This record gives sequence, C-alpha cells and structure tokens, in this order.
Amino acid sequence: MYQALYRKYRPTDFDSVVGQDNIIRTLKNSVNNKTFTHAYMFFGPRGTGKTTISKIFARSINCLEPKDGVACGKCKNCIASTENSCVDIIEIDAASNNGVDEIRELRSKVALVPAELKYKVYIIDEVHMLSIGAFNALLKTLEEPPEHIVFILATTDPQKVPETIISRCQCFSFKRISTETIIKRLKYVCEKEKILIDDDVLKEIAISSEGGLRDALGVLDKLASYSDSKITLDNFYDLNGLITNSDLMNFCDNLFSFDLSSVLHLIDEYSIKGKNLIQIFSQIMVSLRNFIVEYYISNKKCSYDINLMQEFVNLINENMFDIKKSGNPKIFIEMLVIKFINEHNSNNQILKNDDIVVKEKNGNDVFTFDKEKNVESVENLEENISQEDKIISREIISGNGLPANISQIIGVRVNNILAKADKSILKLEKQKFELLNDYTFDQKIGYLVCSLLDATIRAASEEGIILSYEYDSNVKQNLLNLNSLIDVYNKITNSDKIIAVISDDQWNEEKNKYIKCKKEGKEYQIMEEPKEIFEEIKKDDIIDGDAVDLFGDIVEIE
Repeated sequence: MYQALYRKYRPTDFDSVVGQDNIIRTLKNSVNNKTFTHAYMFFGPRGTGKTTISKIFARSINCLEPKDGVACGKCKNCIASTENSCVDIIEIDAASNNGVDEIRELRSKVALVPAELKYKVYIIDEVHMLSIGAFNALLKTLEEPPEHIVFILATTDPQKVPETIISRCQCFSFKRISTETIIKRLKYVCEKEKILIDDDVLKEIAISSEGGLRDALGVLDKLASYSDSKITLDNFYDLNGLITNSDLMNFCDNLFSFDLSSVLHLIDEYSIKGKNLIQIFSQIMVSLRNFIVEYYISNKKCSYDINLMQEFVNLINENMFDIKKSGNPKIFIEMLVIKFINEHNSNNQILKNDDIVVKEKNGNDVFTFDKEKNVESVENLEENISQEDKIISREIISGNGLPANISQIIGVRVNNILAKADKSILKLEKQKFELLNDYTFDQKIGYLVCSLLDATIRAASEEGIILSYEYDSNVKQNLLNLNSLIDVYNKITNSDKIIAVISDDQWNEEKNKYIKCKKEGKEYQIMEEPKEIFEEIKKDDIIDGDAVDLFGDIVEIE
C-alpha cells in the first residue's frame, strides 16, 4: 500500500528533525543529563513537528544507551518502542477522548508500572479539546505523578488550556519552519522519490504551507500524482485553484485602472472555472504585499500606485475572516471590489489611449479630456495672454494694483464654495490638478501653471475651488494674476471654476469656523459676489512706489 510522503519521511530521531533547533538541543541535553521532567507541553502551528518530536523524545528517554541525547535505535527498548504493539508509549487524541471518564480511566492506569520500558509516556494530542471536567481530573495526576510517568501535551491552541495545567508543565513553543528550510527538505524528498519539479514550484509550495512542513509534503504528494511529467507552476496553480502570474497581473491592471466591468467579469470567470476565490485573493494580497515591501526596502518601482495597493491589501486583509465565514464568498468579494473601485472610479480618470474620461457613479461623463484638442485650446489661451497683458501685470505688481475690495471678493468666494463644498468634487479636482504637470515647462504659461501647482486644494464645489499658499507673499502675487490663473486652470482641465486664493493660516481659520457651524447645525448662506473695483495703477518709477509692498521685510526705509 502506498505510504503518504509526510509519513514516509517523518523523522525517527532528533538529528533528522528540521526547523526546531533550539527545542531539539534542549531535549537532547535533558536526555543526556537525565534531567527531564514529568510533564511537557508542546504548542505551535500545525505541521511543525510537535507529535513527531514527542515520539522521538519518548523513545530517547527509554533508550538504554543514548548517545549525545539521541536514541541508539539498537537496544531492546528502542526496538520495542518503535513497534505499534508497545504498551508503554500511549497516544491519546483529546479531540475524541475529551470526557471526564476517559481521563479517570487514564488515572487508574497511571499507577501501573511500565511493562517493557523504563518510563510510561502519555502523549495527549490536541489537549486543548479536553473539557473543563477532564482538565480538573488530570490536574491531580500532573501535580503528583508516579516516578515512572512522563506526560507530553501537544496543542495548536495553548490559550484554551487552563493556567493550572500549563504551570505544571515545561513548555516549548514550536515556531513556523522557514521557507528556505522547507524548500531544502522538499528537494531532499524529490531526489529520493525521483520527482521532477521546477524550483519555482518548490518555493510556491513552501510559501503556501505557511511554515507547516507536513502541509508542504502533502501538496508535493498531490502534485506528484497530478502530473506524469515535470511539475510546473501551472500544475501547482491548477491543483490549488489559483491563477497564473500573468492572470494575476491582468487582474491587477484592470483593478487599478478602475475597470469595474472587466474585474467583475474576471471574478465570474474564475468562479465558473472552479477556482478558489478565497485562495486567489489571498494570492493577490501576498503578491501586492511583496510589491509594497520591495518598494520600501529596495526602492523598486511598481506598476501601480503604492497607496492604492496598500489600501486594497488592507481592505482584503481586514475582511478575510468575514470572507471565509460568508455563506457566499463570491458575492462578498464582489461587493468589496465594487466598493473599492467606486470610491476611486466615481471621481477618477479612466485612461484610454490619449483620452481621459471621468465618470460619476451613475455612469454619466463629467468631462472628457482629449490631449490633441486640449493642446490646441491651450495654445489659443497662450495667444490670449499677450505681451501687453504681461506688461500690465508687471505694472500692477510694481504698484498696488489689487482691487480695492479684493478681500471682500475672496471672502465671499470662500463662503460660497464652502456652502456647497463636496468631498467627491474635491477628489475630482485633485485628479484634474495632475493634468497641469504637462504644462510646467511651457514657455508662455508655465509660470502660471507652476503657481497653481504650488498651492494646496482645500475645498471644492461645482462653482469653484479654494487654493491656499504657505506665504502671504505668494497669495498677493497670485491674486494679481488671478484671472489668468483661472483661465489657465479651466482651459487645461476643461472646467468652468472660479478660484479663491488664501493663505494656509486663513484656511485654518475658515476650516475651524466651518466645523463649528456644522456642529451647531448652522448652514452657510450663498452671498452675491461684488464686482471688482480696481484702484488706479501707479506707473511711477519703482523707487517712488511702495517698496515695502514689493520686497517685504528685507527693505529698510530711511
């Protein structure tokens, strides 16, 4: 009869165990020095060697001539302990023997001396499954055991074991076996079994096993039966209900370009083909995690926005437990994807060739940006900003050419924009703002574009946006060019917005005022914006003008 690989290659002595070096060293020394105690607790993830080491330890302490803490394998005790008929090494599955009666029966047999070996060893697997009554029945025996008894309790969930039991045991925490160690062990098994397999497959098996060597050997066993020739990555993906790397990248391309229709189609396609959607999204999450880590560790460039990847990984990770427990994981996953894409796609750009189309949640176009047409529109704008306009602008700067009621105008604009402020519109305007980057080096309007990009968009409504600058001098400079800034912004982004320019300090005041009004249940009222009233432009020599207004605090007047 065929024997499973994890059974066939189960270690029979301490030297064959991999991945638990510290525990092996401690146990070997205790055997060598005869300082082992009456009760042990082994806890850790599944498939990390708890039961295997329990059996090896049981044989080692009963060996008549152990060498460096390792059983000789030749004495009568070693031979007897390896036989299934040995009555002095007893394995108990606590999952199916968890009642008080079973533990009471165990207590009645504990007093009996070993039949063949020096010590009678009880290995209780999954001990956390015992009932409270059973733990209480076991407690007295653990507290005052006969000299010939050794208990080894193994569990994957030590939190469910009472502290009174744990405190009477010598505890060992089994760690997950490293990916490199699992790969090395798998290669050894493949050589022995003459299994042809790609190294990439071994790595994927090791990663998917999550530190459990038994699980890794189980997957290798299935793959060996699945493929008659050399085992490839596609075999691994097909057998485990996963998708290939090219399919994964295709999914991510559609996801991060916010193509909801294509993403939902792919999810449906995976489901029809019988793929495991939970495993697929775990696979996607791990792949994105690797991109993110490589970006931060080695500054490796990614194909997708780093913030979007982090957001999606967090979204799936936070909901993975609910996905697994859901009655219909496919629907749960679809709703998560729709939520993620709608939060971005409702006000995001969908790039198609040279056109940028922004859609609302209802599917209606907000604006379409055609680069070729827009370049022509901006060129017309450049012609409109004539040399004469620039001369006038310089004359205004050299004097005090701001409208006399500019503070009132900006104040009304800020009020009206906040009255109808909308977060979704703000997101949209921030994305439109990125279009300005294409014109920063334009010889005619580049200086205006750079002035816009120096600002921070604070609020937006259908009518306008609020920009803030760190320094008052920037605010004044851009107020002088405000109409030109508005024209440039609207032409490049295909918008029709008014702009209010204020300082960061002013924005903080307006924001606090807005929050206070909202808390008090008050609403901003729309106000009529006054017309611009310009003071007479001073055309005197710059020295006769207001030098302080021009140069700020660096000027001293005598």
